[in-house]
Amino acid sequence: INGQNLRQLFHEGGAPAAVFHLAGGSSVRPSFENPLEDFHRTVTTTAGLLEWIRTDSPTTRVVCASSAAVYGDGHAGCISEGSALNPCSPYAVHKAMMEGVCRSYSTHFGLQIAAVRLFSIYGEGLEKQLLWDLCARLSGGTRELVLSGSGEELRDWLHVSDAARLLGAVGTRPREGFAAINGGTGRGTSVRELATRVLHAWGSDARLTFNGEVREGDPRSLVADVTAMKALGFEPETGLDESLPATVDWYKARLRFQGSASATEPRPSPSA
Repeated sequence: INGQNLRQLFHEGGAPAAVFHLAGGSSVRPSFENPLEDFHRTVTTTAGLLEWIRTDSPTTRVVCASSAAVYGDGHAGCISEGSALNPCSPYAVHKAMMEGVCRSYSTHFGLQIAAVRLFSIYGEGLEKQLLWDLCARLSGGTRELVLSGSGEELRDWLHVSDAARLLGAVGTRPREGFAAINGGTGRGTSVRELATRVLHAWGSDARLTFNGEVREGDPRSLVADVTAMKALGFEPETGLDESLPATVDWYKARLRFQGSASATEPRPSPSA
């Protein structure tokens, strides 16, 4: 969407109170395969949006979805927003660049912008990343799950419903120029523990092992310091204990449906 489209979209309703900018690259691996596309998805779209806000709707607040990946590796314990950024993938570099564009437009043009650094989002509807990959392999009948790393890597898992609520809360925060705010729970769960929980929820006795190989761009620990988030009066409402089984059930039904759909699709004849 470009500035002309936005002007037309808001012509009758007036300037929007807030814009939630969720466009951008969404995972690490594709950013290594096509870094230029990831750059355009994340950085170019942000610059285009902010330029329209600057020229046509400067009172509109902007909330951008960033990522905890900007922190990179080398952090022990909970990571605060003031911690050094050490992005270790094109995906993470582009998120940090996006935040730099946001900070510039806020500093130089007075725009009200927040970047929410989302940690590990999960929940029904997300057909990518670790939980989806695990369930897809279990759906295929695997008897052994071999994962990268040691299994002791820590991630902070935030349910998608809480992520949506947080973005909304940030959109109504007091005006203060640019701000970066962590989106997490403050609790770390190892990949080994999470995978074990998925196996249990699936009802599988597949063997879980780790190959010890560190994937490029994969930090060892990403756990949020949620002090700034709590200062907004926000608390996550959904924990892994109650939501993971429902998420796995959704994946199981979704994968079963996809398998059934594939089985009924017409197949080309041998001569095709």
